Amino acid sequence: MSLALSPALRDALTNWLDHLTALDGAAENTVTAYRADVTGFLSFLAAHHGESIGPARLARVTQSDMRAWMASERGRGTASRSLARSLSAVKGFTRWLAERDGFDPTAILAARGPKYQRKLPRPLSENAAREVIDQVGTFAREDWIAARDIAVVTLLYGCGLRISEALNLTGADHPLPELLRIRGKGGKERIVPVLPAARKAVARYAELCPMAIAEEPGKALFRGARGGPLNPRLIAGVMEKARAGLGLPASATPHAMRHSFATHLLAAGGDLRAIQQLLGHASLSTTQAYTAVDSTRLMEIYEEAHPRA
Repeated sequence: MSLALSPALRDALTNWLDHLTALDGAAENTVTAYRADVTGFLSFLAAHHGESIGPARLARVTQSDMRAWMASERGRGTASRSLARSLSAVKGFTRWLAERDGFDPTAILAARGPKYQRKLPRPLSENAAREVIDQVGTFAREDWIAARDIAVVTLLYGCGLRISEALNLTGADHPLPELLRIRGKGGKERIVPVLPAARKAVARYAELCPMAIAEEPGKALFRGARGGPLNPRLIAGVMEKARAGLGLPASATPHAMRHSFATHLLAAGGDLRAIQQLLGHASLSTTQAYTAVDSTRLMEIYEEAHPRA
């Protein structure tokens, strides 16, 4: 961290990040990104004003300072989405510090971030999703690896898991129960139902796997060829081969299988709140954007939930 930041401000940033981890359950990657974002902002202020930055100086930040920082970031080629995330981190830290130290953070909190278009993976059709699951099992030379790839992709589509969540399963999770406890982003837990097809696919993999999965409950359920935890890049690679063989777009990634899970549930009349819980989203607005719900379908859900007198 830059020496231009006072020890008090460095300590404050560390305490804020510890707060996010302990009380809000922020993921390690999130904490790392926020540390870089806030440090970058504070270092800019130090260079911009030619002086060490401490809590008192942060309290005197002006709207002009904020505009200068954002202009500097754009000049460095920072994308709008990344700049918006950095600004969010800066506001979060400033709000926390202002409440602790009792200063007015309005100049920072009032700064408006750049507009950007949220990029979402496009869902596959139901038929395409099934074809992908069938296709991923045709590339491996060994039956157990083919069964493994099918099992992982089936979990992504059948349970709406993130690839990291599927690969974090351990031998203790086998055989899969009807309801599976998943630890998602930020350590937040949720319960997801496991379809019979998913349980069957995992059981088939476990039956063929040459490693003693059931005897090693603390180790990864899904293994690589050498016995270590399965690398997510291998699943991405087999998905790439599958979409090439099926003529699907580049958006047909492992994450798109989770997206398809949610979209197909919603299209079948699933409740938006229930889908939010299944996906592990903190807010309903995230689920709405994630599932790319059209306005007509949203209105139907609203009318059903809030019938007019």
